[in-house]
Amino acid sequence: MDVQKHIRCKLGDVGEYVLIPGDEARAEKIAAHLQNATLIAKNRAYHVYTGTLKDVKVSVCSTGIGGPSASIAIEELVRVGARTLIRVGSAGARQPDMPIGALVIATAAYRGEGTSHAYAPAPFPAVADLSVTLALMKAARSLGYDFYHGIVFTRDAYYVQDENLNRFLTDCGIVASEQECAITFILGSIRRVRTGAILATDSNIWLKPQPSLEEKERLFRIAEEKAIEVAIKAVEILIEEDKSGKKDLP
Repeated sequence: MDVQKHIRCKLGDVGEYVLIPGDEARAEKIAAHLQNATLIAKNRAYHVYTGTLKDVKVSVCSTGIGGPSASIAIEELVRVGARTLIRVGSAGARQPDMPIGALVIATAAYRGEGTSHAYAPAPFPAVADLSVTLALMKAARSLGYDFYHGIVFTRDAYYVQDENLNRFLTDCGIVASEQECAITFILGSIRRVRTGAILATDSNIWLKPQPSLEEKERLFRIAEEKAIEVAIKAVEILIEEDKSGKKDLP
């Protein structure tokens, strides 16, 4: 297969397990947790690293911000062999009692963006793979990290706040707001690959008073490292399960 147009990778360049942060800097941080990681390609927002975990090839690819950019990365990664993709992202907490710096494992997404609707009509649900979600939960518990889990709100317009929609979604139990989970989960269903997501919260619109930007960033950086550790551990769990053929399902 030819080199993919945007991620600049071909078959053999990436592993079946791929961690997909939005941020290029986070991709580099994740790659540092792999053994013998090397930079495979760097084009636009797409920085791709490949190394190993438990002697199995594992890759990292940044996806940029939002659904259109993420969909390109995921489509091309699947074409060159990715079969399990875990988003390692940031999000805004959406429950009043959630602190900044919390971990969130997304189980599904409210499709408030546009990209996923190019793939499937609105009634089709955006749901994470159960085995990946359970591996993330097991990983967090094994590391001693508390976490929230539930449905997230995926949107396009970062600076647009619809107060009525925000209140409705919070009342319905939405745990966080972000920009890539819906298309990640929809493509997981359509392309028949496993997808999941762990997020670190960097804000909460319901907090009064609001912390300073410096405090938000300090708390987020701590949570970001925890999210990376959980994602790495979850991949190790999935590798062991896939090798043994035993799934940690209820």
